[in-house]
This record gives sequence, C-alpha cells and structure tokens, in this order.
Amino acid sequence: MSNSKISIRFFDDRQVRAVWDEQNAKWWFSVLDIVAVLTQQEDYTKTRNYWKYLKAKLKKENSQVVSATTQLKFLAPDGKMRLADMLDYAGIIALGKEFPSKKANRFIEWFTFSDESIDGKSKIKAYSLFESSFIDSIEVGTTKGLQQIHAYLFGGLYDFAGQIRQKNISKGGFQFAVARFLDSTLKQIEAMPENTFEDVVNKYVEMNIAHPFMEGNGRTTRVWLDLILKKRLKKCVDWSKISKQDYMNAMKLSPIESNVLKLLLENALTSQINDREMFLKGIDYSYYYEENE
Repeated sequence: MSNSKISIRFFDDRQVRAVWDEQNAKWWFSVLDIVAVLTQQEDYTKTRNYWKYLKAKLKKENSQVVSATTQLKFLAPDGKMRLADMLDYAGIIALGKEFPSKKANRFIEWFTFSDESIDGKSKIKAYSLFESSFIDSIEVGTTKGLQQIHAYLFGGLYDFAGQIRQKNISKGGFQFAVARFLDSTLKQIEAMPENTFEDVVNKYVEMNIAHPFMEGNGRTTRVWLDLILKKRLKKCVDWSKISKQDYMNAMKLSPIESNVLKLLLENALTSQINDREMFLKGIDYSYYYEENE
C-alpha cells in the first residue's frame, strides 16, 4: 500500500483521511480521524484511548465493526508512519451508528454523499491529472493553458468546459470582469510577467478577478498557479498549510490588497514540485475551499 493514493475529506473543518486500495478497488478510512470527529476531541492520545475502550467493548459484543477493521500505515502525530486502524465504507457507517447523536447522523449523511456528483467526478479527474501525460502539454501561464485545465477537470460534466463565458457573473456582491471585454482582459493578463513570486501572484489575482468560466474557476486557477510557480520558481503551494477561512478572506481582499494573499502563499511554498502526494493533497484542499461557497 506504500504507493496508494491518500485522500483527505473534511467534516466540520476536521480532516478525515483515506487510503485507496488498488487491489480491492475501495477506500479505507482512518478510524481515529472519525472517532475524533464524532467525539469532538482534539487530543490524539484521548482519541486513541477512547477508540481502544470502544473497540474492546465492541469486541465483547461480537460487533462486525471490529472484525472489519484492518491496519495500514499512516502518518502519526510524531511524524512517523505507524500502523493505524482503518475501516471501509460499510465499516464507517456501522461505526457511526455507535454514536447516537445528531452529529453522528449528520456525519453519516455527509459520508454517504455520492462521488457521482459533478464535484465528485471532477475531483477524480483532477487526481488523475498528475499521472497523465496531458499535464506536460498544458501551456503554462496562458489563457489557453487555463482552458486546457478547465476542459480536463470538467469535460463531460459541463457543456461549457474549457469555454470562456459569454455572460456576466458575480459572487457575494463582487462583479467579475465584464463578459464583453473578457477577451481583451485575458490578453492583458496573459502578457503579465512571471519572473518573481510577486509577479506570479499578481497574475493569479487578476485571473481570479477575470473569472473566465461560468463555474470551476477557483479549482482551475489553483492548478494553473502551481504550474506557473513550478516552471518559473521551481516551487508550488502546499495548500494543506492554508486554512479555508484564511484563504477565502485573503482572496476577497486581493482585488484591493494582495499582500495578505502573498504572505499566505509565500509561507506555504514548497520545493516538492514533483511529489505525487503533495499534488493530491492540494486537490483535496482546493475542492474543500469550494464547498458551500
């Protein structure tokens, strides 16, 4: 399982990690992550002790939850890879029922949300982008490159995948670039320099203001940004270091004050530009930023 894909889901801003089992074609989920969510516990040791107690209790009751548990290596709080209890989809549903509360019911509703949604399907396509040869053919820093990314992520899901919008759009009272001037706006953005970190973030901010697609702009432009940083500065963003609230606040400020965003991104830069897990983790966070927005 050492080369398995690790995914991060988020429930009430808490991480629920999962590992893809290629052989059995299914996800295994971290039991401790879910116990921490359901008990609203921040302390790792207390969470582990609670699961130890619950596991013993369920074992005495001959619960199938315990028999369905497997162990896989996961990153522990001490930074080392250690064996951890994992459950598959059915096991997690059964475990959730051991916590009779409104929170547990809400968790099960969230957990059973279908990956067949547009976002779910798009996220799977985003995962595959790293392994595809297509990623090497994407034009870096251009409008065409942005369209290529959007078409890859949303092709077959939106009929406008990869197409520049023809209508005006706004969000939270903010009006994005006027559609009839969008072609010239995008040409101006494309011509912006990419020589320094500040140059790159300025270009990213302007592309966000342009918002050239009807949907999927945030997810697309974050991949676009990382490709520019990778090519020009040999860096990318470790998105897991940036909370959703901090990112959304910085982006709202960026049209008039971009320094907050620049500091946020600069502190999260990494040289792990070819690291598969870094890319996949970035996708998890990128899609999380868009939830309920």
